[in-house]
Amino acid sequence: MLTRALVFVVLVVALAAILLSLLRRAPQRAKAVEAPGTAPTALPPPAGSKALGRDEVLRKLHGLAFGTEPKGPVPPAQVEIVAAIGTTIESAATDARYAPRRPLMLPQLLRAASDDGSSRRDLADIIARDPALVGSLLKLANGPYYRTSSKPVESIDRAVTVLGTQGIRSLAAAALVQPVFRASKDSGRFAEVTWEHTYRSGAAAEVFAFAVEGTDPFAAQLLALVTGLARMVVFRVATDQYAARGTKPDPSALVSLLDEHAPAVAHKIATTWELSDRLLDALDEQLRGSARPVSDLGRSLRFGVVAGALSVLASEGAIDEETARASLVAAGGSGKKFERMWDRFTAQAEAT
Repeated sequence: MLTRALVFVVLVVALAAILLSLLRRAPQRAKAVEAPGTAPTALPPPAGSKALGRDEVLRKLHGLAFGTEPKGPVPPAQVEIVAAIGTTIESAATDARYAPRRPLMLPQLLRAASDDGSSRRDLADIIARDPALVGSLLKLANGPYYRTSSKPVESIDRAVTVLGTQGIRSLAAAALVQPVFRASKDSGRFAEVTWEHTYRSGAAAEVFAFAVEGTDPFAAQLLALVTGLARMVVFRVATDQYAARGTKPDPSALVSLLDEHAPAVAHKIATTWELSDRLLDALDEQLRGSARPVSDLGRSLRFGVVAGALSVLASEGAIDEETARASLVAAGGSGKKFERMWDRFTAQAEAT
């Protein structure tokens, strides 16, 4: 009997210790723990924060591009015009008048980017075959965002040495698509603002892909470039169609066309450029009204678009620095890498 009593006491003590341990651990289990390799969800701005949401950021960017912020839905007088133009835009991505041809150097650049065995010398040789590309690349390399010293970058070999393999890939891709963003007499500031937004979106998407998602930075940047190209295609088709009708487009109508059709046009451009299914899927995730992207590249692109817009707005004085930085953090860009990215954007704005 004594033995049984001792065993019973031991069991009671053991159960009490287990229960006490569980109670002490309960608060720790309440903390959200993300699996390795998953991206943190962008948090809503806290009460009293100056952070702007994604829709507000893009609305302000449209205001900068069009000279006035779009207000409300499409005016009733232009609803039918917008619908008619929408059917034309669907085929614009393959129309030689609007569709940006795949840059001749892009396939070689893509192969070099995906081949870990490619040397800096290989990349320099690819770029040197196109004199126009060399000129554009050196101009970008000497800009504040990429320039790392007071000594100018005067040759491709020097650019490769200073920027490294990943940096020169990214710079070459941007230089390849930049000519498409040439301003026309009817574009106002749209072409200029869209190029700056596209260029900075690509840089921000790269940082997010590397620092947060652990995925291919070059692919993320390429998605941002194609997205910007698609917006230029939609804008040009729309303004041409309005001109043919002798009607001046309302900014709200243009924004409606951009939101509705740019993602589909981006997908068509990427398809004609023979980009991979993985990149095409990431573009599909950007469709209007879609939930938060589920792929690493989709999330990188979505962040890049917002961060690029914030950078342009801040550099133009459309929002203050505190609002810009708070909005960047709310979008998911917190940490030293994003602080360095923002400082480089700021340096570029000051130089401009």
